[in-house]
Amino acid sequence: MTRGSNLQGLAVTPSPRHPIAPHGKLNFHWGVSNYQSQGPAVLPFFETVTDLREGAKTLARWPYGVIELSEGQLRRVVLRPLPKIISVPEILLLGGCYHRRRPGDRIWLYYNQPRSCRNFLVLKYVVSARQTTMKTFCRSLAVLDEIARLKQSDALLCDASNGRISTKLIGRWGWQPHCPSRWHRHYIKRFYGKYPEPATFLRSDGART
Repeated sequence: MTRGSNLQGLAVTPSPRHPIAPHGKLNFHWGVSNYQSQGPAVLPFFETVTDLREGAKTLARWPYGVIELSEGQLRRVVLRPLPKIISVPEILLLGGCYHRRRPGDRIWLYYNQPRSCRNFLVLKYVVSARQTTMKTFCRSLAVLDEIARLKQSDALLCDASNGRISTKLIGRWGWQPHCPSRWHRHYIKRFYGKYPEPATFLRSDGART
């Protein structure tokens, strides 16, 4: 249901149904660009962080990861030695099928810290299960914001190609249009040292340092 682009960031394409269904349920699959860093992996093994406070130094060090939430709660952040690689066949043939077949209120959000631009984080790929709610999705973005703070990232980047994801909608999460292009809709969420306060569920879990 998604197509990648040749630029770093999030790529979102139309699905058969509106991405935000009644009762706050999400029914979309978000894909990403084919951007990937070159050269050897920074770290050789996978690692898992379940507490953002205790794992702050680890999160700051690893360049690639996937945030996993279930029923609005952070389950873990799996840190990866390599960036997520997305192929067109995987997106077109498996994306929608995976969403329809995977039950539950769960979401996986992949991010990448490009080797050539270490002060930025790229929102690479978002996968939702069949009953994923808007609450869980928004909280996954809050976790991404906190990881950006731990890394002292200047900004988040994405490329949204789904016309249903409007500038007004994505603007509610702090994203603004960036680098106008005929074929892509680039967005940026700027920090430059000024990070949002952590969400209540992160503060209550002691996740902020």
